[in-house]
Amino acid sequence: MAEPLLEFETEMFLNLFGCDGLVVVAEGLGIDRILLQFMRVYSEEGSLVLLLNTTTAEQEYFTERLRVEGVTHLPKTVTSDIQSAERSNVYLEGGVLFVTSRILVVDFLTERIPAHLISGILVYRAHKIIESCQEAFILRLFRQKNKTGFIKAFTDKATAFCSGFCQVERVMRNLFVKKLYLWPRFQASVNTTLDRHKPEVVELHVSLTPAMRAIQSSILDIMNACLKELKRYNPTLEAEDLSLENALLKTFDQTIRHYLDPLWHQLGAKTKALVQDLKVLRVLMVYLTQYDCVTFLNLLESLHSNQKIFGSNSGWLFLDSSTSMFVNARARVYRIPESKKKLKGGADAERKSSSVSAVKRELVLEKSPKWEALTEVLQEIEKENTNSQHEPGRVLICASDDRTCAQLQQYIRHGSDWLLNRLYTRTIGKRDPAAAAALELDSHKHVKGNSKKGVKGKEPAKKKNTKFTKCKKRPSLTLTQMVGKEETDAAVVMGSSGDEDELMERDESEEEQLKLDLSSDSYYGILKEPLTVLHPLKGLTDPHSLTRVLHEVEPSFVVLYDAEVSFVRQLEIYKANRPGKPLRVYFLIYGGSTEEQKYLTSLSKEKKAFEHLIREKATMVIPEEREGREDTNLDLARNLEPANSTTNTRKAGMSEQPKEPSRVIVDMREFRSELPSLLHRRGLDIEPVTLEVGDYILTPDTCVERKSVSDLIGSLQSGRLYTQCLSMTRYYRKPVLLIEFDPNKPFSLMARSNFRHEISSHDVSSKLTLLTLHFPQLRIIWCPSPHATADLFLDLKQGYSEPNAAAAQAVTAESDTLTESTGQYNPGPYDFLLKMPGVNAKNYRALIQHAHSLADLAKLSQDRLAEVLGNAKNAKLLYEFLHNVAAVPAPAQKTK
Repeated sequence: MAEPLLEFETEMFLNLFGCDGLVVVAEGLGIDRILLQFMRVYSEEGSLVLLLNTTTAEQEYFTERLRVEGVTHLPKTVTSDIQSAERSNVYLEGGVLFVTSRILVVDFLTERIPAHLISGILVYRAHKIIESCQEAFILRLFRQKNKTGFIKAFTDKATAFCSGFCQVERVMRNLFVKKLYLWPRFQASVNTTLDRHKPEVVELHVSLTPAMRAIQSSILDIMNACLKELKRYNPTLEAEDLSLENALLKTFDQTIRHYLDPLWHQLGAKTKALVQDLKVLRVLMVYLTQYDCVTFLNLLESLHSNQKIFGSNSGWLFLDSSTSMFVNARARVYRIPESKKKLKGGADAERKSSSVSAVKRELVLEKSPKWEALTEVLQEIEKENTNSQHEPGRVLICASDDRTCAQLQQYIRHGSDWLLNRLYTRTIGKRDPAAAAALELDSHKHVKGNSKKGVKGKEPAKKKNTKFTKCKKRPSLTLTQMVGKEETDAAVVMGSSGDEDELMERDESEEEQLKLDLSSDSYYGILKEPLTVLHPLKGLTDPHSLTRVLHEVEPSFVVLYDAEVSFVRQLEIYKANRPGKPLRVYFLIYGGSTEEQKYLTSLSKEKKAFEHLIREKATMVIPEEREGREDTNLDLARNLEPANSTTNTRKAGMSEQPKEPSRVIVDMREFRSELPSLLHRRGLDIEPVTLEVGDYILTPDTCVERKSVSDLIGSLQSGRLYTQCLSMTRYYRKPVLLIEFDPNKPFSLMARSNFRHEISSHDVSSKLTLLTLHFPQLRIIWCPSPHATADLFLDLKQGYSEPNAAAAQAVTAESDTLTESTGQYNPGPYDFLLKMPGVNAKNYRALIQHAHSLADLAKLSQDRLAEVLGNAKNAKLLYEFLHNVAAVPAPAQKTK
């Protein structure tokens, strides 16, 4: 049975059910529960409801939940696997449908979908609906053809509406809704409902060790210095966004790129290095509190050892704070006795090398303070379960990512000494042979000692959905790995679980690895009594896997090893749905750390975003025709004349003749881009067809191949663009290569300083030059944005006849003859003629008119050729090429 909605959720559902609108909910407050309720209502044959903007994992989750609840008419997914003829039948069957945006646009344009029968559209992640996106195009097509259906939009990203001018109003305009429903965590009814059934929360503010505090202080100092340098080099950047507080958040990279992308090619190497270094420093900050001392030092040492990173850094590695950070990071792992230090500083090279091998580091291996706090929490839970009259409460431990979960799993089983020794010998110890040899003995002792107090030998309690994954050992991380693998590490799936004996055997072999990455969409039983499950919070392949675990395991104790706002709210909802069952949440956080600061900043950002939306809602002016249910909504009008357009006053009393609608034939694959939407908005009829030659057919003679910058570079390198241009020039009089830029990126292929004077096979500009030399009739058009392209297409079509879809579809790369519009000649001899010396794009037509075949051409005299070509030099080149003897005479032998 379905869980009943909470009071505020019922109110939220009824508000939106009664009137179309956009609902913005605080993150984690269960927006998927509201969407699921709407899907329950409309999962019947009598209604046809489309659900936009969902991922495959979400579609599977929603369908599974509805199946469990006994819904008979389950949602269907319409993808390219279903043939176009079958899709009409699927639409007529009704119910809720997940349809990919590209298919839906094509079906609306070809009228394959019965628009008048659609009950309405549900839009998930509504904050992404901007004017030029596919979903906005679908909504516009729907509202043009259906004036009665509903549009209901959902989002839980309030912060997305803070950037840009009147962002929420623009999104509502694209959604064709008048109402805005705001549900922050501090809303009265939300507060009342959740406060009535609060979970018991135990906050544990763990103190950083002195070395960790010193390292954190050093990193913050370096970040501050980098930010000051960045502001000094780029005074135009917003000072508010470039704060140290914001630099700790992952969104900071996006903010910086937002400002710098349009002029990235003009920036100096120093600025680019600073941006990259801030990213690296933020990763270091995460590693400090997230992982153990050995992992942190290993990453830090890789910055020094990697020549590329060391050479490209902006200078922070040479600051005093950097030196202090390295000293403290090493002190957490090992120390070198004073007597050995003196020995190591010898002047003679041989003596130095021998002394290094003789030095044995004394291991410190500082334990993570959170590990000790976690041990105390688990001991307290075990004690409480022992004294309890009821069955032992289950435990869910939530950590940030797979790697943290793997370390915690090994820590709980074997203890910190075993884990840190194992990590040390497999990373830093490898570069210290003397220590590595000595540690072999120590590690065996630690394993024996810890096997008594550890919980080794307990089998995993849950078999279902459990996957073991193994990560390839990596002694040091490169910069790209550090930045790219911040959330999760690449894992290779080794196989699914079988029986428990097999699991134990595999578990022992897994423990030999450096680290164990758990599958992000499965859970993992560490202890059988009480059942203890570890689960990551981020990097999940299934966004609802945490919800599944909560419902299947039903834990009485939840340990939040890392803080995540959305999951905290999810726990509040979970407890409010089970008022009688106890739930205690242990909240582990480093007091006075950047980890705590990040959590508080994310809370503060969301609160400010909702306050901003409340103010916007109060002052927002919504026109009566916003929903587009009447013909008065100008957003639904097409081909609007500009306000400054002039009318012809010399028509006298003649009535204006109705114009035939302008038409553009568009390749099916092009519906992934925003250009078809913009063309339709400007009054052009879009005819979707599968084209083999070109992307857009504007007139019977004009064919356009559209390339984004990245696609252009890839096509030039692979040689695909040559083939495409060859086909276009062969079958159309006016072949056009359109190079379209992203409006948020620089309108330039490369910086001016990168241009070369010589032709280079690796240079994009050189390749484009060669392309224009090879295809002189090819026209290249540069457009700064899709909006500019749409306006340009309108200009190119003026005064020309409309294209024919059947004729365009008939043109294929294998066609032997040209279409009628391009003149009658065979492509083989024509290509051969153009390759001859003296023949060029200006004179080849005259030759074709005077010589019907290559045989006729060979019969023409040199004087006649000069007359036809209009140039004696070209005539001589061609005549000699045709009439010179091919055989080369043998060299005369020398007489003795």
